[in-house]
Amino acid sequence: MAASAQPLDFGILLALGYQNFVRDLRAFLAEQGFDDLGRSDGFVFRELGTRPMTVSDLAARLEVTKQAAAQIIDDMRRRGYVTRTPDPDDRRAQRLELTARGKSALAAARRFHQRYERRLAREHGASAVGALRGVLSAMATEADETPDPRLRALYL
Repeated sequence: MAASAQPLDFGILLALGYQNFVRDLRAFLAEQGFDDLGRSDGFVFRELGTRPMTVSDLAARLEVTKQAAAQIIDDMRRRGYVTRTPDPDDRRAQRLELTARGKSALAAARRFHQRYERRLAREHGASAVGALRGVLSAMATEADETPDPRLRALYL
């Protein structure tokens, strides 16, 4: 059997599907005026979309060093997505919050996610998309049904 006739490995299909999803998401966000987003911005948007937090809190949630989180935040501040203000509970800490632009980018990304899933349901059937969602949810969840900590930032 020729190599081209063999089906793609499951992991490759997952990776290719994700790459296409991200490409479409980035194109949609660029059309909405968010053409300057970085690779980590979505994780930060989701975390700060739930509540303001310190750099230390954000670093812990993203499982990165405080220095790495600070670099991401500084870049996002420069692009107008995040603000830093003194933390009212700890004078040494800075409180991070999404700006109006950051909240708009998060809202646009959420709209895209919903539209994408609805489009898949139209093209492949709601039951197929529901089954896919179930399989992917199970894959992302450990045996004790706790989301993998590396993916915590994706859950709201």
